[in-house]
Amino acid sequence: MEARTTGPANPDVITAIQHLYKAIHAGGVDQRLLSLVHLRTSQINGCSPCVFSSVESARKAGETDERLHNVVAWRETPFYTERERAALALTEAATRLQDNAPGVTDAIWEAAADHFSEEQLGAITLEIALTNFFNRINRTVREQAGKTW
Repeated sequence: MEARTTGPANPDVITAIQHLYKAIHAGGVDQRLLSLVHLRTSQINGCSPCVFSSVESARKAGETDERLHNVVAWRETPFYTERERAALALTEAATRLQDNAPGVTDAIWEAAADHFSEEQLGAITLEIALTNFFNRINRTVREQAGKTW
């Protein structure tokens, strides 16, 4: 498979994305957890460059290989806290909206709200949305894994 584009994105778009990342990081959520959210979203969407970059980011933030390798099966493993599980459940529900999926139910939201402040929930929700944005662009233009941005 070959990438469909080679040029950089519009500078105004890059600036807007930088502002979104600033807002996400101001939300008070640990970078390791944001990396897990990014990774799980990208796994669901089959976005290889985002899977690659989220693993690299998580490792730099101190995440272990054991936890990174098991995010895809987080429900069946003992490696995640209840707080992380709540964020991962929110991630999956917000990402899987196709074909009349229920999306984020009240139970999923309330479980996340039990572990995160409103500001933190906003940051996690924005991370999920921004990752879905990148996943869709990367899948459309056939961006290749191996890059870090």
